Amino acid sequence: MARYELIMPKMGESVAEATIIKWVKNIGEKIEADENVLEIATDKVDSEVPSPVSGTLVEYLFNENDIVQVGAAIAIIETDVAETTNSVTQVEPPVQIEQTKGDDLPDLNLVNATLGRTEETAAPIKSNGIRFYSPLVRTIAESEGVSAAELDAIQGTGSEGRVTKQDILAYVQQRASGAVKVTPVGQPSAPVQKTEPAKETPASPKAAPVASTIEIKAPAVSVGGTDEIIEMDRMRKLIAEHMVMSKHVSPHVTSFVEADVTNIVQWRDKAKKTFEKREGEKITFTPIFIEAVAKAIKDLPMINVSVDGTKIIVRKNINIGMAAALPSGNLIVPVIKNADQMNLVGLTKSVNDLANRARNNKLQPDEIQGGTFTLTNVGSFGNVMGTPIINQPQVAILAVGAIKKKPAVIETEFGDVIAIRHMMFLSLSYDHRVVDGSLGGMFVRKVADYLEAFDPNRDI
Repeated sequence: MARYELIMPKMGESVAEATIIKWVKNIGEKIEADENVLEIATDKVDSEVPSPVSGTLVEYLFNENDIVQVGAAIAIIETDVAETTNSVTQVEPPVQIEQTKGDDLPDLNLVNATLGRTEETAAPIKSNGIRFYSPLVRTIAESEGVSAAELDAIQGTGSEGRVTKQDILAYVQQRASGAVKVTPVGQPSAPVQKTEPAKETPASPKAAPVASTIEIKAPAVSVGGTDEIIEMDRMRKLIAEHMVMSKHVSPHVTSFVEADVTNIVQWRDKAKKTFEKREGEKITFTPIFIEAVAKAIKDLPMINVSVDGTKIIVRKNINIGMAAALPSGNLIVPVIKNADQMNLVGLTKSVNDLANRARNNKLQPDEIQGGTFTLTNVGSFGNVMGTPIINQPQVAILAVGAIKKKPAVIETEFGDVIAIRHMMFLSLSYDHRVVDGSLGGMFVRKVADYLEAFDPNRDI
């Protein structure tokens, strides 16, 4: 009999740990190859871990709700194969991402918890080799200029002394008010002792006012006898954390443009049957929008960046994420890699493939990572415009509204005329730390220009 160690699988390049949600198999149970043994969760996806071998589950190495590092053994399975060596080679088991059927491109206003990094479940980040910090805490620290030495000195209130978001925000407030003094090397000293200010004499100048520390608290909520209390599920908690983090990290600004997409609507109405017959694919507006976004990014590449402290990281790859909503209200965001290198047929096939596999639980972890820009469709709910929240660590997100028929003034060689046109609002939310109004406004206008310049006689 050989003993096989089932290991925690790698869920993507940036994921270093996962939480065990539930053991599907009990100790002593028989397991067939590819049969699910447990359910795990990361800050990106909830997944099932199957066993690569057949045998009997003989030992749990971790309990439910434990956080386990990628590559660590999590269970022992006894197989019927005779043991010929002292150890059995472990093969990282495949991972199945849990999703449910969703729309092609829904609103991302509550977006992208599945791609977002949150405090409680995000991959930890080392500082001094002893303490670990979540990406949320590290992001706040970097944006506020808190050094690693200062982080190490903060007393955490989380599990096992872990520094939580509240801890780092409280420290930032204390430092701003002068309650914590930072030495030249960046290491915090003991809290400043408050002393009674000297009485002012006629000859002495007035002391400068001391900034007050404002503690932000959620308001108390009263509950009536007819009210229903619903506990947030895990994904909703992640969404809440990620949205608050994004608004805290990035000063959001939103610019709006109205685009005439009549040529696109008429071309699609004319071409969709022929396209489906030839390519075996339905063509939606989504790949056309992505094509325009990719062209605009090539023209204005500083919209395709991330911020790391005081450094701007310019992304050379144009990887555009599109959101797919789940019936539960949660979201998954597949990413089209190198979208600028695809023609309209390639984009259509990629969009449809990712959307279909999202509905059928077939997405791989790598396919929901690496996005550099996000597109969300608020028009799928009949909304004409929205102010989406940036999907960190990106710096911009574009919302497309519903296409509506409206009277519009058209300039012709014979003068201006009023005609019925298909109009759509574009809303671009961007990080004002690195994207100024000129760049944000030019970019959303550039996308609209590409959409309006769409050739109605374009070959399929």
